Amino acid sequence: MRVLVTGAAGFIGMHLAERLLDEGHEVVGIDNFNDYYSVSLKDARHDRLLGRNGYLGVKCDLCDLDTLKNVFTKGAFDVVCNLAAQAGVRYSLSNPAVYISSNLEGFANILECCRNFKVRRLVYASSSSVYGGNKKQPFSEDDRVDNPVSLYAATKKSNELMAHAYTHLFGFQTIGLRFFTVYGPWGRPDMATWLFTEAMLAGKPIKVFNRGDMMRDFTYIDDIVKGVVSCINADNLADYEIMNIGNNKPEKLMHLIELIAGSLGVEPKLDMLPMQPGDVPSTYADIDRIKSKVGFEPTTSLEEGIPRFVAWYKQYHGIE
Repeated sequence: MRVLVTGAAGFIGMHLAERLLDEGHEVVGIDNFNDYYSVSLKDARHDRLLGRNGYLGVKCDLCDLDTLKNVFTKGAFDVVCNLAAQAGVRYSLSNPAVYISSNLEGFANILECCRNFKVRRLVYASSSSVYGGNKKQPFSEDDRVDNPVSLYAATKKSNELMAHAYTHLFGFQTIGLRFFTVYGPWGRPDMATWLFTEAMLAGKPIKVFNRGDMMRDFTYIDDIVKGVVSCINADNLADYEIMNIGNNKPEKLMHLIELIAGSLGVEPKLDMLPMQPGDVPSTYADIDRIKSKVGFEPTTSLEEGIPRFVAWYKQYHGIE
């Protein structure tokens, strides 16, 4: 197939593009290389793709409709996988405008291009954050998700509604995947695994929100990519799908901290802080739907995944 991956210099985007290339697909990757976090990290990820046969990289912002149309004109894509978005819950508290432009206007442009260029399938990133303040766990796709507690979550729920409208009106398939706390090598610097590792190596205290009383359904990147590729390839999905993709095993934040500290051989210094606005105390994915539809089965425990991340982090930064 010929696949467009947006956010190809991002954490999940790079890994997905690599897997698709490994399977023999052609991949066009676009990214705007913004400075929300280290551009050099994005460049390093993208450099891994640029040397691969079957890969074409294009610098493009989803809000630049003319350039995006040009990519689609040349692409003749079988599938579009939209992973480009402004990420982060806390950042949305102080920078709301970028979420409106990237996550709403940008996603609308993707939908319009899929419609006008006759793309048969759009797979796109939603988020576990859409579950907001829901108390019932595990989170199921059948639960109501109309109580977001951050603007980021509201934009992701909006994406699902926009996709529904386009599927209903124009007939192309849309598959929304609600990602649950993805981690692993080449991960984002604003995520807990990176922040904790960085602080511990520097001998600095780590910020532990809600005084450590948090649980997250941490999901290893290889498991995530395996699930996304299964959705790209599946031939038994409905025209409109929403599916959780997570590890189906929430872990205590303090356990994450213990595993990172153990992998580094250090004693962590903890700065216990209250809950941050926009955060939720716990996430837990019900994965019955994606398991039954595409056979998704996560296999990487936190005990396996964290040492792999720490080893990559030390190698990337040249730490012995």
